[in-house]
Amino acid sequence: MYTDVLKNLETKMQKTINSYKEDLKTIRAGRANPALLDNLSIDYYGTQTPLNQVSTINVAEARLLTIQPWDVSTISAIEKSILQSNLGITPSNDGKIIRLPFPALTEERRRDLAKLVRQYAENAKVALRNSRREAMDAIKKLEKNSEISEDELRTGEQEIQDLINKYTAEIDSITKTKEDELMEI
Repeated sequence: MYTDVLKNLETKMQKTINSYKEDLKTIRAGRANPALLDNLSIDYYGTQTPLNQVSTINVAEARLLTIQPWDVSTISAIEKSILQSNLGITPSNDGKIIRLPFPALTEERRRDLAKLVRQYAENAKVALRNSRREAMDAIKKLEKNSEISEDELRTGEQEIQDLINKYTAEIDSITKTKEDELMEI
């Protein structure tokens, strides 16, 4: 009976891990990566539109992204969005293409990015703990309604704790890998 609760919990925890990985893609690690611009949107004729829906984004070199808007009139809005995004990159344009040169990361910027990685990790862990609390409440409710026995409740609680330990360890591993990547460049 409580196995449905466990399956639901594992699905939620996997979604949390996937979301955390997506968040990490937005942190630049010294080289150009179009995923850094995934969360940017511009005011396109009165509508907030994702940048990748109004332009072509390419990696021209290891440390250079190019953005070619389909409508040249959006160049200033794209530049404004990039400057407000706190990416630490200053765009330049030639009237048709915006270039984003990625400077080498300074030691201070690396530390700031590592701190941001740890903040994202903590947010993911909080989401895991919230999922655990919901699952614990669900199986306690099953036991209260006499749908499962007290022994099944204890077994379920232990399995929930094992799941959270597994996914917390995975977050720690991903975090360590990303921090190492940031610090060695």
